[in-house]
Amino acid sequence: QVQLVESGGGSVQAGGSLKLSCAASGYTNNCGMGWYRQAPGKERGLVSSTSRVATTYSDSVKGRFTISRDYDANKVYLQMNSLETDDTAVYYCVACQRGDSWTYWGQGTQVTVSS
Repeated sequence: QVQLVESGGGSVQAGGSLKLSCAASGYTNNCGMGWYRQAPGKERGLVSSTSRVATTYSDSVKGRFTISRDYDANKVYLQMNSLETDDTAVYYCVACQRGDSWTYWGQGTQVTVSS
């Protein structure tokens, strides 16, 4: 069983930066990890993912967000720069992709970007 705990969310002005962290308990080294987000009234969508073979970003965050992973510490990070008001959402850490779904989810952390 894997548990994921996110941290680093908060409020920031547009143009600012935040770094999200996700600590995993349990073995995830053979799994991909990533970040989803869900804004009010919108569907949850994949922001970025990373594994030993590939890293992905949604078009809306390319060039602004960077995902990184520390396999020794069992953590994944999301550095978010040049934040926009449209980035306001609850961000969820995920682990262990199976097809289009992910097995493990964190509880979410709120990111609010104000103009």
